[in-house]
Formats: sequence, structure tokens, C-alpha cells
Amino acid sequence: MSEERKLPAPEALEKGLADVHLSEVRSLLSLQKRVEELVEPLLREQETPSLDAASSEIQQQYRRELRSKLRMMPAKEVAYILESLEANERLIVWEEVKEGADPILALLPDDVLEELIDDSHYRNEKTAITAFELRDGHLRQLTVSRPEDLQDVKPIWVDLIAPTKKIRGWIGSRFDVDLPDPGSLTDLEASARFYVDEEGHTHLHSDFLLDTKEESHNVPVALILKDDVLFTIRTEELPVFRLQRARARTRPGYVTDGKDILLDLYAAGVEYSANALEDVYAELERVGRQVLRSHVTDQEATEILAAVSEAEDLNGRTRRNVLDTRRALSFLLRGRFLLSDEQLTDGREILRDIESLDGHTAFLFNKINFLMDATDSAININQNKDIKRLTILSVIFMPINVIAGMGGMSEFTMVTEGIPWQVAYSALVVGMVAVGSCMYYGLKLFEKRRIRINRAAHRRTA
Repeated sequence: MSEERKLPAPEALEKGLADVHLSEVRSLLSLQKRVEELVEPLLREQETPSLDAASSEIQQQYRRELRSKLRMMPAKEVAYILESLEANERLIVWEEVKEGADPILALLPDDVLEELIDDSHYRNEKTAITAFELRDGHLRQLTVSRPEDLQDVKPIWVDLIAPTKKIRGWIGSRFDVDLPDPGSLTDLEASARFYVDEEGHTHLHSDFLLDTKEESHNVPVALILKDDVLFTIRTEELPVFRLQRARARTRPGYVTDGKDILLDLYAAGVEYSANALEDVYAELERVGRQVLRSHVTDQEATEILAAVSEAEDLNGRTRRNVLDTRRALSFLLRGRFLLSDEQLTDGREILRDIESLDGHTAFLFNKINFLMDATDSAININQNKDIKRLTILSVIFMPINVIAGMGGMSEFTMVTEGIPWQVAYSALVVGMVAVGSCMYYGLKLFEKRRIRINRAAHRRTA
């Protein structure tokens, strides 16, 4: 076969197919734009509601067709299309694919990625940048949305929630500090979470507890100290940080620099963990009242086990969070050049609070194990009762089955020869009922006698 007749390489085929899909997407976008250009002057002249409704319907039809085409394409083709389109067209396509778009985002170059998720177009709802400046002993909170907002500000705390790469870049340039990606904080080894870099910046990566009605989990937070300015980077809002902001704004002289804020964040984290443990206490008390009742059904036992499991998970996360805070404080206290004498005293107080929580978490683990064992025992008792009922039924019906088997034999017919079969079989049924009744009442009498003997023996030993 000649070189001209060779089939294209798989990469060339993929690119050709992607170009075809790109042309189809551009055609749909151009048709949509053409409809807007035709309808807009008519609406300005006539202000006809029906015309506006018809235009919206046509627009929706094009959008639905575009959405169906994009859903059938692999992530690689969609990423190629987004990269090839103009900025305004790119945003229209992005609106149709942004739900569950992580595989697509992983294939896009940085410039296109930043354009799509930049706060001017598709800013994450969680993204927030807040700076705190000390004014007359109070923290003054400033919401930051662009680099110009930080020109004349000398903050002691810069708090970033889910910052994009672009945001981290201009904040890092403004303060000459390297800010990590909050999504990669869990990739660090445990030994690399607390250190001082070559420029003298203190880096701490700690977990803070987030306990809600739906779930509880630990959120990793990066804390960086540079020249008494604290930078905090995380993926979502935390109650500990809200509490710290409220206290610092309302109490004059509560903080003086970034180190005070850092210690107070850890202190608030310990306090939040203590509150979480109180919730575990309350939940286990409620569960304990159910477990220690005289009778627990299987359905109630299932609910109890679920509640105890949730309490165990929260207690374990709290213990892990407290342990992480202890390690961070120990690192800060070892580097005495970092903290003042008063701050060292505050750090030791926080460590003492942590030690008091260790006993509580250990007690809760023991209580959880007790309730789990008690619930398992209740389930076993219910199963034993079911087996006992089946055993009693089998004992009662065993002689009845023997009689019924005899009645089905040919010998029974021979014995009752000359007796009408209606009479013979009626007598057989009556006999079966009589034997079953005797067995039933005999077992009840035996059980009552056994209970009386056990009670008498208990009174003699008491």
C-alpha cells in the first residue's frame, strides 16, 4: 500500500472529529447570535410580548441542542472546543458543561482555566478574600475583590477561602509570600506540615473541625506567618474563623498582631472541639436511655447503632483535630523566638485545655463501646426469643405431625374399616388438637414452675 493510501494516525482522527464537533458548536452559537441580532431591533420598535416569547423559545431550542451535543462528547473534545472558541463564545459553552466539569478543567491550559473560573465570570460561591487591619485596638474588616483594594492597607490578617490560582498570585506578589493551593493541603506528609522556610516565614498546616447536622469532617487550613502578618488559606468557611473575627472586631486590644490571631484561632478550635464533645455526650445520653430500657426492638437497635456510629466518628475526628492542634502549638512553643512571653503563656494554657479534653474523648470511647455491646446484647436477646418461639412451636407440633403421618397411612384405613371416614378423620383431628393443647399447656406449666424455682433460689441467696 502506498504512503498516500495509509490511514491517518489515531491522533489525527481524534483531532479531525474534534474539528467537526467544533464547527457544529460554532454553527449553533452563530445561529443563536443571529436570532438575537434579528429580534432585538424588532423588540425595541414594537415591544411585542409574543415576539419576545418566540425569541426565547428559539434560544432555548438552540441551547438544548448545544447541551445534548456537548454531553455526548468526551472531556478531551470539550476541552479542545473551549480552548478554540472566542472568549464570549467560550463562556456560553462553559455554562452548559460546568456541572461536573472537573475532568474538563484538568485538560485546559492555565490561561483558559483562569478565565473560566475567574471571579468576573464564574467565581466559586465559596471564594472570599478578607483583610483585617488594626485600627484603635479593633480589627477593621475589609472585603478584597481586586489588587487595588490592598494598596493602602497594612493588614495583620489576610483570610482566603477557596482562592483561585490568579488570586493567590496577586496576593502573593503584593506581600511577597508564596500561598499554597488549598486543594493540595492534604497531600503533605505529616512531618512536613510545620516548618520555617529559608525566608523566615512560618508555615503550619492544621485541621479544623466542621460539625454540622448533615455531617462532620476536618477541613485542612494553611497558616503562614510573615512579619507578624497571618495568612490563612482554606477551601470553605469555618465557625472557628467566624468566631475569631467577631471577637477581634468587638473587643478592643483583643489582638495586636498576626501571632495573637494564630493562637486565638487554635484556642477557638479547642473550644469548638469541646462543644462538639458536649454534643456527643448529649447524644450518647439519649441513646443510653433507649438501650437500658427493658425491651429494645430490632428497628430501634438499628437506629441506636447508627447514632452510636455517628457519635464515634465525631469523637474520633475531634480527637484527631485536638492532636493536630497540640502538635502545632508544640512547634510554636519550641521556636521561642516566634512568640512573646505573654503569647508563650497563652500557648501553654491552650495545651492544658487540650490535655483536659483527652480524658473526655477516652471516656466517650469507653461509653460508645459499652453502648455498642449493650445494643448487640439486645439484638441477641431478641434473636434468642425468636428461636425460643420456634422451638416451642416445633415441640408442640412434633406429636401432631406424628399423628398426622399415621393418619395418612394405609394401616389407618384398615383399622377404621367399617367406620365412616367422616367420623374417623374427625376423631383424628380432635385427637391432634387435644395432643397439641396438652403439649402447649404442659410447656406453660413447666415454664411457670421453673420461674418459681429460680425466684425461690434467688430469695435464699439474697
